[in-house]
Amino acid sequence: MPSNHKAQGGKAFGTLKAQQRERLEEINKEYMEDQKYRDEEDLPDKLEGFKNKYAEFDLNDQGEIDIMGLKQMMEKLGVPKTHLEVKKMILEVTGGSSNTINYRDFVRMMLGKRSAVLKLVLVFEDKANGASCKPDGPPPKRDISSLP
Repeated sequence: MPSNHKAQGGKAFGTLKAQQRERLEEINKEYMEDQKYRDEEDLPDKLEGFKNKYAEFDLNDQGEIDIMGLKQMMEKLGVPKTHLEVKKMILEVTGGSSNTINYRDFVRMMLGKRSAVLKLVLVFEDKANGASCKPDGPPPKRDISSLP
């Protein structure tokens, strides 16, 4: 997306996000057809989740997560990182080839065997969202005999 494009909320923003999701969906199709990932369990669901997570933090709508997007992601996940830590995370994911994380690097990291810090944080966050630590409703009634 050219940087001189001025998207201003509303319809223009919705159109921009729809185009971005279409591009990410095309990349997802490539991974679905790739022999390397055929044995991956629940691949369509994983790719859909990756696409949604990635689109949420692509702040510049350029198809890449930059330092500020990753920093915001970490803060939202409850794991704030310093600027230097975020730079190291990006270098780990991209192998030093870029200062931003593109979607292919992101998916490769999430599906890959290497345990990047970003992958560990995202997987932990997904597991934490799936199993709530807080009980539903008020605590059960207790009587005097049940106290220690």
